[in-house]
Amino acid sequence: MRVQSLTLAAASAALLAPTAAPAVGVATARTEPVVRREGTVPAADLLARVRDCVPVSRGRYRADEDKSATIPVCGTKEAVFWKADMDIDCDGRPGSRCNSRTDPLFSDATAYEQSDGRYLSAESLPFIVVPAPSPIWDYRAHGVHGGAVAAVVYEDRVQYAVVGDVGPSGIIGEASYATAKALGIRPDPRGGGTPSGVTYIVFKDSRVKPIEDHQAAVTLGERLAREFVQGEAAKSRKGR
Repeated sequence: MRVQSLTLAAASAALLAPTAAPAVGVATARTEPVVRREGTVPAADLLARVRDCVPVSRGRYRADEDKSATIPVCGTKEAVFWKADMDIDCDGRPGSRCNSRTDPLFSDATAYEQSDGRYLSAESLPFIVVPAPSPIWDYRAHGVHGGAVAAVVYEDRVQYAVVGDVGPSGIIGEASYATAKALGIRPDPRGGGTPSGVTYIVFKDSRVKPIEDHQAAVTLGERLAREFVQGEAAKSRKGR
């Protein structure tokens, strides 16, 4: 998607909210999450839960500007989800990996702010990007806001993240440098990401405060993911 996250911090000022940064030992490690599987809910169980799509969007999104519109936003009672590519959002507070030198489309703003009023750090905080409200879909009408918790699934990995930025109104499939890095996806904003195979599941009416507390996102995301998966299992048993 890498059409500037609309730097919709400005264009979507009405949508503002809070996100932040982990720290590890040496200089570069400080801004790069380690590739890992978060929580104990298997990726396969989450993918099974979103196998079928009941569209909640009125139309479909493009993965990139030059692609056809083929991606619907789907919904259940508990979540909305879409299956797309992953473009790298490096916007927000500049760091050693995300800045105007590493990213020609860099913007030092995100649609949402963290609790101290600073913009989010894409290189240290796992977050996803939602499309700006449009006739296709308005995420706010489906219980999704800044700080909402998402389970991002790629291959056998699950990464919990928050909704942290807003992008172009006709394109979907973007997440922060930190999200990609943790999933084992090349996070380079110039040519990283992956062309397909990423599932974004956003839990309705969830919110992490402060938005930058990633551990809180993991804790809440794990609980909601387990309920999401177990709810379907219980429904299946009931139907037997």
